[in-house]
Amino acid sequence: MDKPSEIRSELTLLGQSKTVYPDHPDNARLEAFENRYADRDYWIQFDCPEFTALCPMTGQPDFGHITIRYIADKRCVESKSLKLYLFAFRNHGTFHEEVVNRILDDLVSTIHPRQAIVKGVFNPRGGISITAEVHYPH
Repeated sequence: MDKPSEIRSELTLLGQSKTVYPDHPDNARLEAFENRYADRDYWIQFDCPEFTALCPMTGQPDFGHITIRYIADKRCVESKSLKLYLFAFRNHGTFHEEVVNRILDDLVSTIHPRQAIVKGVFNPRGGISITAEVHYPH
């Protein structure tokens, strides 16, 4: 079993006394740790029911529920880094369809999961709600 100091060396955000919130997704960093059960398939799910981003046209806030599910291979996403990463969209202008694809792309490039699904259920604006879901592999 790894010592806490070995795990901490790869996780720079967890356990910090001061949290720095990134102001843009490009400035956020997803961190990962070793999957000790890489010999089996099991689903990991994160729910973010208070996701916010900005409409790229009007600058108005958009609210939604993001669900991330994946089967890890060798690495798992660390939850605090994911929280800060998702927070970074708060002042970022983007379409709903772009959000779920961006999250999936960043997740895949960080941990290379066996499978992943990112789903965004966005609150209605103008009387229409949008749900966007993307899968890896395609």
